[in-house]
Amino acid sequence: MQARLGRETPINIMLSIIEVTTTVDSELKAIELATYLVESRLAACIQILGPITSVYRWEGKVQKGVEWKIVAKSTRDRLEPLQEAILSRHPYQTPELLVIECDHVHPKYASWVMECM
Repeated sequence: MQARLGRETPINIMLSIIEVTTTVDSELKAIELATYLVESRLAACIQILGPITSVYRWEGKVQKGVEWKIVAKSTRDRLEPLQEAILSRHPYQTPELLVIECDHVHPKYASWVMECM
């Protein structure tokens, strides 16, 4: 028997929610990538933040650029195809790809994410 929080959401569903973050160099690319990922059911929701200024080291020099941050809400079982989709469509040679496993998610939100997959 699965442990439950509230009446409808098993704890293991809540613990399978992840956030995946990447950045791209234009708002249009961010929207195109986000739309593809949601339409493909690899993410339930994506937030695009920007423009942001990034300062980073690349090819031995400190660089500065304007980017748009993409934060995708998904599930652990979609991680591999989600990563592959991001990497295959990403404009950068070495894209940022950070995965955060959520240790607490509101039960109704977790259920909604699962329904979107």
